[in-house]
Amino acid sequence: MNKTMFAILTVLDKQSEIIGSKEISKQLKLHGVDLTERTVRYHLKIMDERGFSKVFGKEGRRITDKGREELAQSHVSEKVGFIISRIETLSYMTSFDMEKQEGDIIMNVSFIHEKDLKHTLKVIKPVYKSPYVMSDRLVIAREGEQIGDVIVPEGKAGIGTVCSVTINGIFLKSGIPLVSKFGGVLQTEESEPSRFTALISYEGSSLDPLAIFIRSNMTDVLGAVKHGTGRILASFREVPVVCVDEANMLAKKIAEIGIGGILLIGNPNQPLLEMPVGMDKTGIVIVGGLNPVAALEEAGISSESKAMSTLYEYSHLMSFKDTLKKHL
Repeated sequence: MNKTMFAILTVLDKQSEIIGSKEISKQLKLHGVDLTERTVRYHLKIMDERGFSKVFGKEGRRITDKGREELAQSHVSEKVGFIISRIETLSYMTSFDMEKQEGDIIMNVSFIHEKDLKHTLKVIKPVYKSPYVMSDRLVIAREGEQIGDVIVPEGKAGIGTVCSVTINGIFLKSGIPLVSKFGGVLQTEESEPSRFTALISYEGSSLDPLAIFIRSNMTDVLGAVKHGTGRILASFREVPVVCVDEANMLAKKIAEIGIGGILLIGNPNQPLLEMPVGMDKTGIVIVGGLNPVAALEEAGISSESKAMSTLYEYSHLMSFKDTLKKHL
């Protein structure tokens, strides 16, 4: 199965309803694949013949069990580059306006059992009081409801957290190219970032690195927020040296409106937290948007996360304080 079919199956797999080629073409753009409706229909016909999708007249298609199996078993080489491509695409599609504090930002969506929601909010409360979250805003959705284009499954509750790639989009809109290099686990000591203990390159990864670290039980976010010493999720990015002053000013500006996440901005052509940078580049360390979810796993609450899941209107998010009032 080629990358195009893989992307189409990925779109179909996210839908609970029948979907047509026009909507598939629109959704594919979020996956870094730009295809016309006609080209989508061509590939869908092949997928129908192979039993990966089922046609419902003019209404559209739905993925089959065979299609889901094929999606799960697809060779990793067909997925390589998917993450970095999605980062670049979603960064471009971010439309957040800092002055109006509205527009689309990028969200991670995680699912937990509905019965665990109250316990979940209690567990992540100290995380949302720490500097290790992207924003104090989030969204909670019940089964059947949507967070962007992601539908919450039966028996689940959805938690939408601000994705750190939102920073890429804000920087890009301000004319500052921000390149995502690595996702990692960052050691903290006495409430200060110390060094990266694990790194995975975005360029060659078929899966989100931070989700891998969560599943591998490599974090200690609760230790970091409660005692100052622990291991949080973070990423390493670079900006051109000529943009450093603008990057520092923009970091302060977005922090003032409630979007944090930028832990450190280094010096031109100098290593940052022992990490070397490219020629005429400056390193930036940004917290991972999935730190609250990592804390859940540490507390024994099972979750399923989809990093960089969807675009979402920023003004529709709710502060964590108001979220507690609503759901506790």
